[in-house]
Amino acid sequence: MMSELPLDQVRTLLAVVDEGTFDAAASVLRLTPSAVSQRVKALEQRTGRVLLMRTKPVRPTESGEVVVRFARQLARLERDARAALGMSGPDEPTPLSIAVNSDSLATWFLPALRRVPEELGLCYELRREDQDHTAALLREGLVMAAVTSSPEAVAGCSVRGLGRMRYLPVASPGFADRWLGRRAGTALRELIGDAPVIGFDRRDDLQDAFLRRLGPGRRASARRHLVPTSEGFVSAVAAGMGWGMVPDVQAEPLLSDGRLVLLTPDDAPDRAIDVPLYWQQWKLDSPALATVAEAVAAGASEALDDGRPLRPARRTNG
Repeated sequence: MMSELPLDQVRTLLAVVDEGTFDAAASVLRLTPSAVSQRVKALEQRTGRVLLMRTKPVRPTESGEVVVRFARQLARLERDARAALGMSGPDEPTPLSIAVNSDSLATWFLPALRRVPEELGLCYELRREDQDHTAALLREGLVMAAVTSSPEAVAGCSVRGLGRMRYLPVASPGFADRWLGRRAGTALRELIGDAPVIGFDRRDDLQDAFLRRLGPGRRASARRHLVPTSEGFVSAVAAGMGWGMVPDVQAEPLLSDGRLVLLTPDDAPDRAIDVPLYWQQWKLDSPALATVAEAVAAGASEALDDGRPLRPARRTNG
């Protein structure tokens, strides 16, 4: 097995992964599909590993993920070197791929990116994914950085705490009157299990986590509406489709004007559930990536709650 990784073959593998097919990569690289296939096969022979699963779209194997990470890091360093040497064109964009959870994207993350100086010429590729799963995109080499719920660094990455995203159990006044105020003197924990509930997707566990705080083994109703956007989730709760756990920054304006009410368990005065968030990024000497990291950390320090004890919980959309 040869030890060198030919850069043309490495870049070709990355193009196939990014474009999803050999034909699409051939179009981008201005090669024939046969030439692209030959380069990938040659790289697999050189490494002695299968690097791609020939699905549609193609996916890197575990060994392929290592090469894809190397290819992206190489491309990042090449762009930074060209910029430092004055070799970049004045309008040449600098792409930066980041995985971020839906609730962060809908609230504090974009204002944080506005802190990055425009003269850096960054062009963001944001991939929306649950904070419990964004680390996988780092591992696969598909992004350079991620907002994640894991404090354990992905191999080759650094990690720093951002703060806690606070979620509140809320419902519309009409919904609360109909489903949660029907029997005077009955505790919330006895009523809420039958009430329709809003979830982000089938993996969203935050509503059930709130019910488990009201009593062991409790679970939200099977009447569960799934609304897979942060803004749509809040709108569904405000429209009275069900109750749900909403980020405090989105809930508070609606609580203030009476469009939402806070669900108050008699025996659990601390109603909020806190979800920790972390920033993970490649260990790469990249000025652009370092600047974005500082901007994200500064934005998070102003927007996220980091002064209260954590209550372990999980929400799969973010």
